[in-house]
Amino acid sequence: MAAFLHAVFGALQKGRHDPWISRAAIDAWLFVLSAPIALFLVPWPEPHLWPILGGALLIHFSYKVLQAQAYSKGAYTVVYPVVRGTGPLFTVFGAYLLFGEVFTPTQWMGVAVLLSGIFGLAAYNMAFLVTDRATLGPALMLAVATGLFVALYTTYDAYGIRAASDPFTFLAWFFFITAFDIPLLVATRMRHRLQGVDLRALARRGLIGAIVAYFSFGSIMLATRLDKVGEAAILRETSTVFAAVIGWVFLRETVGPRRLALMVLIALGAVIVEMGG
Repeated sequence: MAAFLHAVFGALQKGRHDPWISRAAIDAWLFVLSAPIALFLVPWPEPHLWPILGGALLIHFSYKVLQAQAYSKGAYTVVYPVVRGTGPLFTVFGAYLLFGEVFTPTQWMGVAVLLSGIFGLAAYNMAFLVTDRATLGPALMLAVATGLFVALYTTYDAYGIRAASDPFTFLAWFFFITAFDIPLLVATRMRHRLQGVDLRALARRGLIGAIVAYFSFGSIMLATRLDKVGEAAILRETSTVFAAVIGWVFLRETVGPRRLALMVLIALGAVIVEMGG
């Protein structure tokens, strides 16, 4: 679920509107929808959760800024696979350091297969689909940095949701306090980006994105509470397959037999990781 919905979420942010504006609209709706849930429907966080939530705010703000910059400079089908490829690799090492998780040799083979598919997809898209290469270098650097923060938030959020006695308290307050930053940034520093924007269409896209975010980020956090963080992170990166399909169907980007073969590698790698555990 997290894999499919995260690809949808990425396409919503990269699609019709400026990535900054799209993210601001999504987060504004997240803030509005999460407020009554956090304040009235779930137990309030225990004292030890407040600094953890504060750390999540800083990590996710950095991630969102890097992601928006990467999407602003690079093609979705290049940036997204690089982000999602570097993310799980760093997460596996982070899960080892923080939770003592160890992969078997078979699982490492699965990781290698999955990453070869993801980075192969990015390389193919970069070689054959990208026409504007002026910003490609900075976009790739930003994508790798974003992948590092994907790993950081995945392991950190797993730590946070495991530290909460009620996981839904952590989820509700996580969405509530991490959703005001980008709308505030756009309202104070980037209002010029709203010129000429169809605000009704933007609001509809933001609402859809917020609902998708609940199930996408919420499901991966619950998965890391229930099972191994590294395995959950690897399985989520099958989102690259969904992203390629979305890019083909909705963003009018080309998918051929070579890219299809690379997508099969990604799915095969995830299966090997799961079966080899």
